Amino acid sequence: MSLNEQIYQRKSCRKYLEDEIDMDMIHDAMSKVKPLNEGVDYHYEILTLDKVNNRARFSAPYYLALYADKKENHIDIGFIFEQLCLYLQSKGIGNCWVGLASPKDKGPGFVITIAFGKSDNITRDRSSFKRKKLDEISDFADERLIPAQLAPSAINAQPWYFKHSDDGFDVYQVKQNIVKRQFIKKWNPIDVGIALAHMYVANEDTFEFYKKANFENIKSHTYIGSIKI
Repeated sequence: MSLNEQIYQRKSCRKYLEDEIDMDMIHDAMSKVKPLNEGVDYHYEILTLDKVNNRARFSAPYYLALYADKKENHIDIGFIFEQLCLYLQSKGIGNCWVGLASPKDKGPGFVITIAFGKSDNITRDRSSFKRKKLDEISDFADERLIPAQLAPSAINAQPWYFKHSDDGFDVYQVKQNIVKRQFIKKWNPIDVGIALAHMYVANEDTFEFYKKANFENIKSHTYIGSIKI
C-alpha cells in the first residue's frame, strides 16, 4: 500500500505489542525522506521505554527522539518525520507524535518524540476522522487539501490555513488563543510541517515549497511559505 493511501486511514496509535523491530528499516527510510528546506540540521535517536520520561497516558516499546538546531526548523521536523510515520504504518508499525515524553538523557535541541511499535490497531475508517471542514482550513473548500485536512495535530488543533494563489497555496499558521498558547504553541510549527508532509506525499511529483517576498497578511495568522502541487 502506498504512503498516499496511508493518509486516508492513518491512526495515532496508542496500543502496542512488545514485538521487536528491525531498526535498519528506519535508518533506510530516513535516507530517502525529502526535506522541506535544504540544509536543515536535524538528527534522531531511537530509545526504548526505559530511556524515556513519559507523562502521556499510554506507552510504547520504542521512541524516536527528534532534534533540530534551531526553533525555526521545527516545521521541518514535522515534514520529515511524518513521512517516516506514514512509512512505518505501511509496514504494520503503529506510531504517534508525543509531546509529553522526552529522553531521560536529553541533549540540546530536543524537539519532540514519536512513540512507535508493532500493533494490530493502526488504521481506521475515514469516517472516524474528526477534522475541520475544508472551508475552515482554506479561503474556500478545495478537495485537493483533503490530505492536509486529515493530518494529526496536538489536541487536534489543526493550526494550518491555506489561501489560494495563482501558483497554488500560501500557507499560514493560526495564532492560537491565550489558553491554547500555554499548551501547544511550541508544537504548532511541527503540526504545520505534518500537514505539508501529507500534501507532499499526495503530490510527490509536483510538490514545491518556497517563500514569497510579497504575501497577504492575514489577521491572527503567520505566513509560513507557499506550495505548488
